[in-house]
Amino acid sequence: MGLIGLARKTVHSVTQPRLVVLMFLCAFLAIVVVALLVAAITWLTAGLVTLEHHWLDTTINWLVGIISGIGGWFMLPVLVVLISGAFQEITIHRVELAEYPEKVRTREPGFWTDIVHDIRFTLKAVGLNLLVLPFYFIGIGFVLSVLLNSYLLGREFFEAAAGYHLGKPMARELGRRNRKQVYSSGFVITLLTLLPIANLFVPIIAVVWMVHLYHGLEKS
Repeated sequence: MGLIGLARKTVHSVTQPRLVVLMFLCAFLAIVVVALLVAAITWLTAGLVTLEHHWLDTTINWLVGIISGIGGWFMLPVLVVLISGAFQEITIHRVELAEYPEKVRTREPGFWTDIVHDIRFTLKAVGLNLLVLPFYFIGIGFVLSVLLNSYLLGREFFEAAAGYHLGKPMARELGRRNRKQVYSSGFVITLLTLLPIANLFVPIIAVVWMVHLYHGLEKS
């Protein structure tokens, strides 16, 4: 299945009422995560940096808050896995119930079934993205960031969707055999995370996209 076919199937799924609710819940959670991140960085700066002139101290704290907000917004690509983790199995279950009823698992979907894995992945992804930051000064940081996150998000979301049925090891092997489709899907997901407003809904969109990719590969 090509990217256009996957896009059509994904749009059809995410416009269904039961998934629209999840998308808005995820959007709210994404805003909360970024707001908490900005608040934490601003608070740390205020505690660690104290200048003699109150107005200068306040100005620096505000600037740090604004820069952190922008940085937090563009760090959403690496936060989407953590955010989506809360609704991952529920999303897969609802998509399969509507689109692939013969594949629906008998076991009830769980809530945030592997938070330790999601936190570990997020920390690793944040670390790798921080390593890319210096390259922004020579003009290639953005390209490297997109390429890196396309790989990370493509692999992680595909393994989540395929692993729901196959388990992580078999899902990883299936992903390796179809790395072109997985990577190109990760590229689309990464680009969506960079679009204002749309990036708030990416945690659900990415899961739905990969569910369709997995079932498309299964049929081929």
